[in-house]
Amino acid sequence: MKKTLLTILSLFVSSQVFAADAAATREKIEQALGGSIRDEAEVTRDTNRKPAEVLEFFGLEDDMKVLEISPATGYWSKFVGPTLCNNGGELVFSVGVNSAFKSNVMTLDGLGCSSAINDEISLGDMPAFSFDDNQFDMVLTFWNLHNPSAEGRRNMNEAVFNALKSGGIYGAVDHTRRHLEPTSRAAQNGRRLDPVLVIKEMIDVGFEFVDFSPMHYHAEDNLMQEVGTPGVRGNTDRWTLKFRKP
Repeated sequence: MKKTLLTILSLFVSSQVFAADAAATREKIEQALGGSIRDEAEVTRDTNRKPAEVLEFFGLEDDMKVLEISPATGYWSKFVGPTLCNNGGELVFSVGVNSAFKSNVMTLDGLGCSSAINDEISLGDMPAFSFDDNQFDMVLTFWNLHNPSAEGRRNMNEAVFNALKSGGIYGAVDHTRRHLEPTSRAAQNGRRLDPVLVIKEMIDVGFEFVDFSPMHYHAEDNLMQEVGTPGVRGNTDRWTLKFRKP
């Protein structure tokens, strides 16, 4: 009985510490979201994208070593970077990292801990490759998994799996495609992915499925139109999925 009580107490204390750490990190993310390096258009997108909620769901901690895949113009980078760099963490960018991003984003205040690897690889041409680093605590990718072919997506997911530490988290967000929708509609809404397919693909390369969040559910999106269609753009239904490397 004494051993059981000690175990319960230990689990309770651990959960309280984790909750406190999560709250502290969430506060730092909120501070970074108010940073001066973000422009007005990026701030406007926050209501729809829910960045603090997303990062809290994935379990970001401010001292992690994080890989962000294909950061585009740096919407996420501009607050993930300062959250990590100001607290002993590290942010690495990979895949499709162009010279403009390196000169315009990576040099901003608060991103001094950032670096770029595998920048010669693009989402549209994703061969089997390695990130040559297996010490990441978390890998993040936003609206990118719909770009590679199925083979390219597998190559990227395998590289992510190998790059993560045991227990590391792979967090992804993308536009929702209707489950088992015929491929004949690819021209109409190709930049969407079936979340059930994504879960299967992740499990196939070795990940454990941890959880999903409905935070980006948009009932008004009928999933039938291309994500860039006027009236749909910026208001797509999106899945938010969390995976773990065993």
